[in-house]
Amino acid sequence: MAAKNFDVIVIGAGPGGYVAAIRGAQLGLNVAVIERENLGGICLNWGCIPTKALLRSSEVFHLMHRAKEFGLSAEGIGYDLDAVVKRSRGVAKQMEGGVKHLLKKNKVTVIMGEATITAKGKVSVKTDAGTEDLTAKNIVLATGARARNLPGLEADGDRVWAYRHALVPPHQPKKLLVIGSGAIGIEFASFYNTLGAETTVVEVMDRVLPVEDADISAFAKKQFIKQGMTILEKSTVKQLDRAKDKVTAHIETGGKVITQDFDTVISAVGIVGNVEGLGLEALGVKIDRTHVVTDEYCRTGVAGIYAIGDIAGAPWLAHKASHEGVMVAELIAGKHAHPVKPESIAGCTYCHPQVASVGYTEAKAKELGYDVKVGKFPFIGNGKAVALGEPEGMVKTVFDAKTGELLGAHMVGAEVTELIQGYVIGRQLETTEEDLMHAVFPHPTLSEMMHESVLDAYDRVIHM
Repeated sequence: MAAKNFDVIVIGAGPGGYVAAIRGAQLGLNVAVIERENLGGICLNWGCIPTKALLRSSEVFHLMHRAKEFGLSAEGIGYDLDAVVKRSRGVAKQMEGGVKHLLKKNKVTVIMGEATITAKGKVSVKTDAGTEDLTAKNIVLATGARARNLPGLEADGDRVWAYRHALVPPHQPKKLLVIGSGAIGIEFASFYNTLGAETTVVEVMDRVLPVEDADISAFAKKQFIKQGMTILEKSTVKQLDRAKDKVTAHIETGGKVITQDFDTVISAVGIVGNVEGLGLEALGVKIDRTHVVTDEYCRTGVAGIYAIGDIAGAPWLAHKASHEGVMVAELIAGKHAHPVKPESIAGCTYCHPQVASVGYTEAKAKELGYDVKVGKFPFIGNGKAVALGEPEGMVKTVFDAKTGELLGAHMVGAEVTELIQGYVIGRQLETTEEDLMHAVFPHPTLSEMMHESVLDAYDRVIHM
């Protein structure tokens, strides 16, 4: 059977791959996308979207317990974990259906199966019906990543979970250990802690949420402790002893090893790229620590092969993957493409309180040699935050003292994952402190704190 020929073959239909395929099709290219599991990838099916659905349930549950504060009454408050999970899976399924519709609408050929690049421009796909051979001048690798398994800490789906198990839990954790306090770890810690699990978080670095600004990490940690979590920083889980109904963890902390029993452990110690079985080594594609090496335009160095999203390295974020997908499609179509700058990509963590940031931390800006001006504003000084019953939080801005350039913005508190976009646009437009000061922010809104934080950096703050 003759091989089917395309302009572009995209391997992987996550937020990088399906977006690259759609943009390519919009530009008149004949595109095929190959997916071995779910359209929408991990993000949509086992990551970003279903976790947000779970966290929304725990947020509502938390608010129900606070009914009295708002002059309301709610009695016999409880939850049905199976129903919470069912809602989450329903949301993911709905979104997967949406991606299927979009690909069809844009006339992208979808092939469900496992892909291997057999030679330059040639892809073989193992499907349920057999093997399909495809050819294309351009191949986009968008195979994503999976949870890292550390020796001895491997997930088994019973008592030790990775993120997938935590999304469809076999039981409700009563005493939970979370290994790793990055976005995935801290979101699950937040969810299960809110539902009543006695939660301990172990972080190997010197602070929780280690990629965030130190002030934000410190503020968030205080809130987590207030919510009943135990936080162990500069600590390592050395060993897990598994029994039928418990796991004994050996934790090195404060210079000694302690042992503690838990009924559930969630391992969230990072991710590894899905680079195996694609035939990359034979083609000469460079791989460094499970990630494909690329230039700023996602080119691998092998003509006609690109890599986008998690497989191409940090930051491991869906929105970064999508923008790289658009850029690569435009590049292939001969358009003028703009590289995606990592320091312009916002990071959002949906724990309680939420955390969001873009650009450089104060420490990083100083390390890069900037003379900085720093502004901070607390939620307690904002009328809308107090009216919402969300007075715990902070907005921090970092400016270049010489030019007024916004170097970074960092937030912790209610809805900051929505607010951060204002600063993202500000950085994209190369806004200075003067532009932000002259912008009129609506009242009463949480966004006013963004204004006040800028004013504070220049000793002009009004409400503090």
